[in-house]
Amino acid sequence: MAPHPVIQAIIDFSAGAIGGTACVISGQPFDTAKVKMQTFPTMYRGFLHCFISTFRQVGLGGLYKGTTPALVANITENAVLFLSYGMCQDVVRFLSGLNKGADLSDLQKASAGSLASIFSATALCPTELVKCRLQAMHEMEATGQVARGQKSTVWSVVKTVLKKKGPLGFYQGLTSTIVREIPGYFCFFGAYELCRSTFAQHMGTDKDGIGIVPLMFSGGFGGACLWLAVYPIDCVKSRIQVYSLAGRQEGFMKTFMGIVRTEGFAALYSGLTPTMIRTFPANGALFLAYEFSRKFMMDTVGG
Repeated sequence: MAPHPVIQAIIDFSAGAIGGTACVISGQPFDTAKVKMQTFPTMYRGFLHCFISTFRQVGLGGLYKGTTPALVANITENAVLFLSYGMCQDVVRFLSGLNKGADLSDLQKASAGSLASIFSATALCPTELVKCRLQAMHEMEATGQVARGQKSTVWSVVKTVLKKKGPLGFYQGLTSTIVREIPGYFCFFGAYELCRSTFAQHMGTDKDGIGIVPLMFSGGFGGACLWLAVYPIDCVKSRIQVYSLAGRQEGFMKTFMGIVRTEGFAALYSGLTPTMIRTFPANGALFLAYEFSRKFMMDTVGG
């Protein structure tokens, strides 16, 4: 018997939050390297140079800069994403003329994930802005774009945004975030479900019985497909959110065209290496934590 819709929503929200926590803990240093390389591509020769330089200049803590807003961002994003994902599956069932609770195809689940991402993007943008600014603060000071010696804490960044732009300042980069999320999460959920279906078919079981390693691989594969599809958009988003700290706030298309004209198309893929390295452990941990915690809560409620 299916749980009450409110209980189901709480379970999806909680499982998404647990998954988001696992994702950040397992992948934060790689995310820091990604943001640094996206916003200052000429400062680093590659991923290892960025990683080692950051460690030498500001220590291990520099690689975990922005972890607090990253945790808040990922917990919020994934909690809202998976809560919305469950609801959007019902919307897809309704539009497809299916009964409530009917199984969806992998393509239909991908569509539900894409629709759900609109809600998660709105929840994600403010904390993502704070995270990106903290991660790139050292480079902003080194290039003279902001004054040296500024306090670099979550609260100091929040106060600066509120003072200069007001509450709406936290939504700088929202357009590029939504443009990234809609196709990105179609690929994310589609690739994840397709990969699980393939494992289940070859193993002669259902999706829930494929085991931990295939489940984590499916999550990592979904994450890899997401980033390969939308990485240039994410690069533009990071530039907008970081450079607006220095007072420059150009829109999505102006920023995109400016990067292509002055730095070349390859600059849009700066930082892709740490992102792809990060995606398998981080997204594998995300789906492992989500699926197992959701199953546990569903079994507890059902029992």
